[in-house]
Amino acid sequence: TAAEPEVLVRIENVAKHYRRGSSLPLLGGRAEPLRAVDGVSLELRAGETLGLVGESGSGKTTLARMLVRLLAPSAGRVVFAGTDISALGERELRPLRRDLQMVFQDPLSSLNPRRSVGETIADPLRILGTSSDAEIRARVRELMTKVGLDPESYDRFPHEFSGGMRQRVGIARALAPRPKLLICDEPVASLDVSTQAVILELLKEVQRDYGLTVVFVAHDLAVVRQVADRVAVMRFGQIVELADSATLFDAPRHEYTRMLLDAVPVVDPVAAREKRERRRAALAAAL
Repeated sequence: TAAEPEVLVRIENVAKHYRRGSSLPLLGGRAEPLRAVDGVSLELRAGETLGLVGESGSGKTTLARMLVRLLAPSAGRVVFAGTDISALGERELRPLRRDLQMVFQDPLSSLNPRRSVGETIADPLRILGTSSDAEIRARVRELMTKVGLDPESYDRFPHEFSGGMRQRVGIARALAPRPKLLICDEPVASLDVSTQAVILELLKEVQRDYGLTVVFVAHDLAVVRQVADRVAVMRFGQIVELADSATLFDAPRHEYTRMLLDAVPVVDPVAAREKRERRRAALAAAL
């Protein structure tokens, strides 16, 4: 039998709470903290794609940002490749930053409008300081080709590109330092359906070619189904269901997961009927 993939990230009872001002300070009122993430434990295996799904406010983006230490947890530990990164200062984190990268939802707001796309992709490499200008430029051109951008557009600016092309720039920038963990936070939410399909295929391709561990954050289960090996469903800051993709979509155990799946539109009426029958049979078998 094949060996189990190594665990790249271990999340241990992680929480993120935000203080809320009391609405009745003069009466000694004390507001409960906002529990954005409330005691989540999870392991990420090297080379897998985990879908992290839930409605707006479920805590999925907050959890994802703690995985790459854009946010520090209020409690619990995030252990990356054997190192507890939850309490590290910025100086200790700096060598790990290259391994922890993120693709954001809105490519336009996450790209500097005053920097060319080539220089934007080059930024993580310049920060590393281990390559010459010629090596950096060659690496950027190679990455642009990989994600489907014309290397001759190195000196063009973000506003000159479509939304889908800007997202390719964001993906190339995240890949530049050769990360081990890639967080994709709603990376296709702002794109039209046909462009979504192209970007999803690109993400699957780079995950496979580079052996990345990917966390794919989304509210759209139909999108997650196309990319994820396993799926974690979040609600009110907690994971209510975690299963491999096929099991979760065919035989969801939690009522909230079933509600999310029922909200996914199915255009073909025959497929819709088959979906309902499959769900009923799977639920009957699970009882």
